[in-house]
Formats: sequence, C-alpha cells, structure tokens
Amino acid sequence: MKAIILLFDSLNKNYLPPYGDLLTKAPNFQRLAAHAATFDNSYVGSMPCMPARRELHTGRYNFLHREWGPLEPFDDSMPELLKKAGIYTHLISDHLHYWEDGGGNYHNRYSSWDVVRGQEGDHWKASVGEPPIPEVLRVPQKQTGGGVSGLWRHDWANREYIQQEADFPQTKVFDAGCDFIHKNHAEDNWLLQVETFDPHEPFYTTEEYLSLYDDEWQGPHYDWPRGKVSESEEAIAHIRCRYRALVSMCDRNLGRILDL
Repeated sequence: MKAIILLFDSLNKNYLPPYGDLLTKAPNFQRLAAHAATFDNSYVGSMPCMPARRELHTGRYNFLHREWGPLEPFDDSMPELLKKAGIYTHLISDHLHYWEDGGGNYHNRYSSWDVVRGQEGDHWKASVGEPPIPEVLRVPQKQTGGGVSGLWRHDWANREYIQQEADFPQTKVFDAGCDFIHKNHAEDNWLLQVETFDPHEPFYTTEEYLSLYDDEWQGPHYDWPRGKVSESEEAIAHIRCRYRALVSMCDRNLGRILDL
C-alpha cells in the first residue's frame, strides 16, 4: 500500500474548473480530474477545520453531537488503525489548530508528523513592538485581543518573514511532501497526508498569483473576510480575486505532486 492524501482547507468546488468555474486558473486540478473520480453528488458532514478532520479520522459525523474539538477517547482513528496494522503514517501540515488547546490530539495518531509554522496568526515570530499593519477595510472580528489570543496581530508579525513564495507555509508543506515521496517511494506500506491550511483566509499570496486576475480594487488592504457579508460589491469582487489567486497557488503545488 502506498497512498497520499492531499488536503486543502476551505477549498470551494465552485471555484474549481472541474466543477464548471471558468475564471480560476487551476490547470492541475483539471489534470487531476481527468485521471480521477470526480464527486458530483457528494455532501460534506461537518464544515472545515477540526470537525472535518474528526470525520476524516473516524468516518463518522461530528456535527450530530459536538462542534469544534479534539478526537474523543472512544474514537477510532483511521491513521492510527493503519499504524497498528503495520502501515507507516506521516502527517505534514501547517494547520496551526492541530497544536492548539482543545484541538491537539489528532497528530499523535500518526507514526510521525511534521509541523510547518506561520499560517493564520500562528504564534510563531516574536514581536514585542507593534508589527507594521496597513490601513485595512475591516479588522476581522473575533480575531483580535483575548479569546483567540490575537491572531490578527500575530499574522502581521509573521508576514514580515513570509515575502517570497519559498517562505510561504504552503510551499514548505509541499517541499516536505515531495521530500517524503523522493525518500520513500521505493518502500511499501505507507500513507502520507500532505495538508495545507490554504486557501483558508487570510487570502495572502504573492503578486505572481494576484496578477492572474483583473482586480480593480482601489480601496484599503483587504484579504481576511469573516462572518456575515456586509461589504460592497466592489469589495466582494476584490476578495474573490484574492481567493482565486490563492487557489492558483494551491494548484501549482498540486502540480508538484502530480509531476513526481
């Protein structure tokens, strides 16, 4: 057995060419669809983040009795069952919530795991002084101050260190995934899970991908939507361009795996 799971958080099928989207530039998703089963009538149980991961591990609906949270003591975990059956399981992820209080026992189910830092306000880079933050259209509520420990501020501290494509957590996740495959492709009995938090908000990527889309936005910086839609049509069009750009970045990294 040799198996690879590729997981992109908050990837909306309505923005993928195999499902009819004509604007998003994602040739590698098209390429994958041409050689794979495409699910046209499939429905999710729980939505993204930890509830979706619990369902991936257990094969059981999470939302029927609980919301965001860890694996329960009574849960059977797919990677752990494989591990006990002699299959080597490895997780590579930049999903910071795996290591957050209340969500942090999924990674222990694997034989080994690799952590990539810097996504979505991950408490990664220290900044005692205020990090440079441009004028923004809207600060995402529930992402400031206590409660969630200031993800907004930390995200801007991290961005000082995430400028070139090679710096991005997504890129590093796929770097590690490619390294695992190069090292272990001749071995048998392994499962690799390559998981990036993208294209979850904030929709932060490089100019190379942003320039693929005709974004006419002239307003303040805006790449982190949250909650009920209250923005203008112009702001909505802008944020959709940002999302498509991040999907295009995901597409390039998908292609790196397909090329191996």
